[in-house]
Amino acid sequence: MPDPSAVKTALAAQKIETPSWAYGNSGTRFKVFAQPGVPRDPWEKLRDAAKVHEFTGVAPTVALHIPWDKVDDYGKLAAFAREQGVALGAINSNTFQDDDYKLGSICHPDAAVRRKAVDHLLECVDIMDATGSRDLKLWFADGTNYPGQDDLRARQDRLAEALAEVYQRLGENQRMLLEYKFFEPAFYSTDVPDWGTAYTHCLKLGEKAQVVVDTGHHAPGTNIEFIVATLLRENKLGGFDFNSRFYADDDLMVGAADPFQLFRIMYEVIRGGGYTQDIAFMLDQCHNIEAKIPAIIRSVMNVQEATAKALLVDRDALAQAQRDGDVLTANAVLMDAYNTDVRPLLAELREDIGLDPDPIAAYHRSGWQQRIAAERVGGTQAGWGA
Repeated sequence: MPDPSAVKTALAAQKIETPSWAYGNSGTRFKVFAQPGVPRDPWEKLRDAAKVHEFTGVAPTVALHIPWDKVDDYGKLAAFAREQGVALGAINSNTFQDDDYKLGSICHPDAAVRRKAVDHLLECVDIMDATGSRDLKLWFADGTNYPGQDDLRARQDRLAEALAEVYQRLGENQRMLLEYKFFEPAFYSTDVPDWGTAYTHCLKLGEKAQVVVDTGHHAPGTNIEFIVATLLRENKLGGFDFNSRFYADDDLMVGAADPFQLFRIMYEVIRGGGYTQDIAFMLDQCHNIEAKIPAIIRSVMNVQEATAKALLVDRDALAQAQRDGDVLTANAVLMDAYNTDVRPLLAELREDIGLDPDPIAAYHRSGWQQRIAAERVGGTQAGWGA
């Protein structure tokens, strides 16, 4: 079995990026439920993100979404983040909320609309320059609702052309992370619907283009860990958007729907050499009915627990069983690790680095929730689309 001290050392090095939008109000297309104390601007989002890092110790960066997090001076925002004890992470583009994008953005049949969308992506790279961010994360709602609505191949040509222009603008230490989603909001076809499409475009672009796996963006029954293993084998896995869903893309807390799946994914990450800073571990969640900060802390803890279990897999015993063709023993090795209660190990790790062993309880004792509810009165709360 792996040495527990080595497992603790590996866990202490883990970094999980939290998304700025998860601190704001969110909901479904039917209703967005407001909560007291929700941030009203990017500065307050960073203060909340700093609390998550304070109590978990493994959430040192915050992803921004443009224009939801637009400010006049991004250098000043980055400096403020550092003052809070965190840093700015991936820059996420938004080409899905303008009326011009009804028929698509960079895949739109109108060249003027495509130009507008590409200019926004280039603006996001400018923001990366100002914030020191490494990753430009791209997700496109582009697609069609009806057969014959547009030329499917032409849309792929437009997609490739736009991505190539943005790719050329990237700096030496910057990356493009392309996300896929098999449906929604388009009902007939989606222009980046699966990992194969994303991989094909990234392969053509070059080594600075990588694929993002959003764990909620797959059809039921999809073997996500196989996708992860394949992308790692091809050196094309750039990162994760961690969340979970029961039916469609619900953006629930990671591990809420299927913690065993999260464990299997993390095992393939570790087995494939992806447990490095080159693979971005990011949350992408919307907390509709639960309190924002505790939900994000819980999500971070869920990733930690799945990682700890994956690190505990006896890989020598597993390899031997696989060589022997011993199906039951091989499966038992994985299940033994998954069924291990790693919470005492993680509590011990937190105490070792000066943290409370129970981050959720520590947050509730801190009084931060009561403080922000009292202070953040008036103004416009941040939320989906704001």
